[in-house]
Amino acid sequence: MVQNAADWPAVPSRVADLFRQGAQAALDPPAAWIEGLHEASLSGERMRPVADDPVLVAAVRRSNVANLRRWTEANVRHPGRRVSADLGPEVLDTARDLVRRGLDQRALDSYRTGQTVAWRRWMEICFGLGASPDELRALLDVSSLSISTFIEDTIAAVSARMEAERAELTRGAHAERRAVVSLLLEGAPIGRARAEAQLGYRLTGPHTAAIVWTTSGPAPLEAAAESLMRAGGAGHRLTVLAGASALWLWLPVTDVRPPVADLDPEVLIAIGRPGTDIAGFRRSHLDAQATQRMLTRLGSPQRVAHYRDIQLAALLTTDPDRADEFLAETLGDLRHADAETRETVAAYIAEQCNTLRTAERLFTHRNTVVRRLARADRLLPRPLADNLVAIAAALEILRWQNQQQFPRTAVEAP
Repeated sequence: MVQNAADWPAVPSRVADLFRQGAQAALDPPAAWIEGLHEASLSGERMRPVADDPVLVAAVRRSNVANLRRWTEANVRHPGRRVSADLGPEVLDTARDLVRRGLDQRALDSYRTGQTVAWRRWMEICFGLGASPDELRALLDVSSLSISTFIEDTIAAVSARMEAERAELTRGAHAERRAVVSLLLEGAPIGRARAEAQLGYRLTGPHTAAIVWTTSGPAPLEAAAESLMRAGGAGHRLTVLAGASALWLWLPVTDVRPPVADLDPEVLIAIGRPGTDIAGFRRSHLDAQATQRMLTRLGSPQRVAHYRDIQLAALLTTDPDRADEFLAETLGDLRHADAETRETVAAYIAEQCNTLRTAERLFTHRNTVVRRLARADRLLPRPLADNLVAIAAALEILRWQNQQQFPRTAVEAP
């Protein structure tokens, strides 16, 4: 890699023209290719702590797109010149989030694994430019140097930023709270009195944990935390900054039902089951984490979710491929039927196969319920009566996968 800008090789005008053409073609990459870049960036054992955290995944994805845009736009303007690392807000947020999760520079492997995918895409573009063999060789030589230097410069800059962020976090109350919470969540031996003094929060009594986060950039997380506290009737809360885009909360209450209408549309909330004392403090947070991961895994549009509501779906969707296979084999064509039919089947099972109560629940006529159930039977691989439990479980997964297509109420004239 070239260390000194003065040593950067001169780029012949024809090669520069080809470089500009290629960069212009790369400005609007196919969505499938971008997804491949994200997937590669999050693969590998070292990236598991990142890939398991929805907030970090979103930060890495934003950073990937920002870096790709930076390199291609720079080469449209000045093809073949060295592209300097530009630590924009997306990259800085990623650095902050990694440090605040206790991760080190090894998590920056995502840049290098992503580089491999980007290089393959770039070669495809270069081979389609109509260059002569000598021109193509020169183009690939300078672009290989450009990409690798840009990535290494970016990693160096992000590493330096992470060091500065780590130094900042080792000072003050936030670092102290985060360290104590980490010990409690890991089950490490720490005295209750010492922990309470450092947290400013009592560990006796009830706790309900929540994670407040966003996957689309800045959002009013503190306002959402305040709304959550009011909804639970709590007089105070424990808040830990888990990254630039996430807060961990604990409220000394047994139930929290925040009104979705009061929340910013970019904010999401995952809520754990209530617990008691230190064990409940830990378990409720782990529940909230499981809820957050499931909402992200299923791409659910649901903005607020409680662990007790998603527990079954979370267990059934741990392996997404197997879950999809289960849906296909259990629901057959019912999976893609109209929302009213699916909702009627779910309500019918919930009402213990009583059509009159189902009609009352859905505010419709009993004959309408009977017609919908008959249609469902025609669409199902096995009759509804022979497979009630599996069908109910499959519909529950489907509800969380796409709530917009599975409304909670349905009205139809008899």
